[in-house]
Amino acid sequence: MTAPLTPPPPPHEHSSASHQGQPAPAGAHLTHPGYGAPVEPDGPGLKAEVRQAAVITVVVAVSGALLGVLWWWLAPSVPLVGDVVDKSWVVYLKDSEGEQAAGVDGTFTLLALAFGLVSALVVFLLRRRGGVPLVVALGVGGLLGALLAWRVGVWLGPTQDVLAHAREAGKGETFSAPLKLGAKGALLAWPLAGLLVHLGLTALFGPRDPEPYEVP
Repeated sequence: MTAPLTPPPPPHEHSSASHQGQPAPAGAHLTHPGYGAPVEPDGPGLKAEVRQAAVITVVVAVSGALLGVLWWWLAPSVPLVGDVVDKSWVVYLKDSEGEQAAGVDGTFTLLALAFGLVSALVVFLLRRRGGVPLVVALGVGGLLGALLAWRVGVWLGPTQDVLAHAREAGKGETFSAPLKLGAKGALLAWPLAGLLVHLGLTALFGPRDPEPYEVP
């Protein structure tokens, strides 16, 4: 009488047992335990993100020229009056109680906030995953754009030579003061608005990391 033969193990068990502890061959896709779908790398990679961030920085900064034009167009004018005292020209505010100067700063701040919101929204729609390079690009591009807008608005506005402008207008005549940004903190409105809006959109509507699977 002979002892019954033990049946051989199933092919898949033998294959998994023989490869246990051995490294995966080059080019093989990693799979999640219990699932056959390959795990794809998250995001386009650091180099691609840096390239995208550089493009975003340039585009956002260049759009500051449009902000400067809008500021020059929408900002209220500050009326000045020239006079001659002891054969010397002097210039003073026509309305010393007026709030036109504060309106100039307020106009720039509101426009900068709007540009920060729009730039953050556009960047989020184009690149929903976000990332540190894109956030830095929004901040740097917004600051450069605000600086460019400031200089463009001043350049488009009335001449900076107030005395020459007073002589040209004539004694007692009203003319507009140069476009001036009194509150330099308004330059931070664009980058701060862009960063906050982009972080908020990413937190609310950005892609979520998959929940970890429990392996029995």
